[in-house]
Amino acid sequence: MIKRTLYFGNPAYLSAKFAQLEIRLPQVENNETLSDHFKESVVKHVPIEDIGVVVLDHKQITITQGAMSALLDNNVAVITCDEHRMPSGLMLPLDGNTTQSERFRDQIEASLPLKKQLWQQTIQAKILNQSAVLYRQRGMECGNMEAWAKQVKSGDSDNLEGRAAAFYWQNLFGHIKGFRRDREGVPPNNLLNYGYAILRAVVARSLVGSGLLPTLGIHHHNRYNAYCLADDIMEPYRPYVDKLVSEIVDSGADITNLTKEIKGQLLSIPVLDVVINGRRSPLMIGVGMTTASLYKCYSGEIRKIAYPSME
Repeated sequence: MIKRTLYFGNPAYLSAKFAQLEIRLPQVENNETLSDHFKESVVKHVPIEDIGVVVLDHKQITITQGAMSALLDNNVAVITCDEHRMPSGLMLPLDGNTTQSERFRDQIEASLPLKKQLWQQTIQAKILNQSAVLYRQRGMECGNMEAWAKQVKSGDSDNLEGRAAAFYWQNLFGHIKGFRRDREGVPPNNLLNYGYAILRAVVARSLVGSGLLPTLGIHHHNRYNAYCLADDIMEPYRPYVDKLVSEIVDSGADITNLTKEIKGQLLSIPVLDVVINGRRSPLMIGVGMTTASLYKCYSGEIRKIAYPSME
């Protein structure tokens, strides 16, 4: 089932009632000229079991502890935004799988050679998807990137990810003056940052649902990063965000600011089409297939992660 992404960019009261998220608007609730009947008529209800991601993007949003607990109990990723209206926080449940302790153990005990092989697969999939983006968006036949993908060694010891990235960004957004991929760089870095934050939440949510620790990465290691594994597994999915951002840029939209219209497009990331093993599905479902396969790699059932292909 495709889970919904809910975005709140205006003042709101959020609470839980009968397994549903109840949404009230303070400007309506506090207006004494309106009748109680009208106030009740504009209250919205969304079944919590249908929700996958919630984005809280306004300082005057009030959410009850009961609503937060109900969302986390249903493995909903809750994203909070800062004063610049950029994603700054992510909340996930502590207990997301019935066999979690067993799965934690398999993940923790994974050997270094296995992790290096998994990272090799990850980078190969990422580079191939980047190559597909350049072909679709810029009409480029990237034989060099396809060759680099084949040359990736265990653990990507030759850093072909970096070589491919330099070529990729130069050709995807090289026509934009001063562009380089940097969180603080010129637009469309702002769109990429926002899109990656949504993607990261989707991946982290799925990892928890698969009974894995988002903190314990296969490659990324940072004592201050609680989502190293999410940052690893999202790599082959980043090109889907890049393609969407490229389409927004090519449409001629003003990308200097993240407007509600642009955010609306970026919030469609969980339902973008992906293809895994010849099967087409929404990205959120595809990520679930990927994280489930990752656990099977940790447990020794299979040897290859199920990543999407844009080819």
